[in-house]
Amino acid sequence: MKLTIAALGRMKAGPERELVDTYIERASATGRAIGLGPAGEQEIDNRSLTSASDESRALAAALPAGCKLVLMDERGKAMTSRDFARTLARWRDEGVREAVFCIGGADGHDRTQLPQPDLMLAFGPAVWPHKLVRVMLAEQIYRAVSILAGTPYHRD
Repeated sequence: MKLTIAALGRMKAGPERELVDTYIERASATGRAIGLGPAGEQEIDNRSLTSASDESRALAAALPAGCKLVLMDERGKAMTSRDFARTLARWRDEGVREAVFCIGGADGHDRTQLPQPDLMLAFGPAVWPHKLVRVMLAEQIYRAVSILAGTPYHRD
């Protein structure tokens, strides 16, 4: 099952970009043997988008048919890493071809412009900078893949 982070805007070179790339590469390498991956990222050009509705329509247009949609939202569900891993494993075992994790713009998602999400996920009730959300999401995807692969990366 392919794992894609769909995010508005282009992340420029810097420490956050390096971390996202590192975790995506690790998730792809580790997940290959267990049917998860490749992991990837889709950056959506938001320079001409002027509202949350425009941004959400652009995210919706980038979604492949039949994917599982995960919206990153501070009102979403906070999950343990193991629960997140179990969710990905269940989707993979159900034959899902791709899960897409959408990070909205500064004003969040306009839910009327997006399909019904399969999961709304939060990294707690705090609002995080979008660059850090991208890093944390890439790391959690890698962590979930590592848990399912039985590597020692995750420690309870």
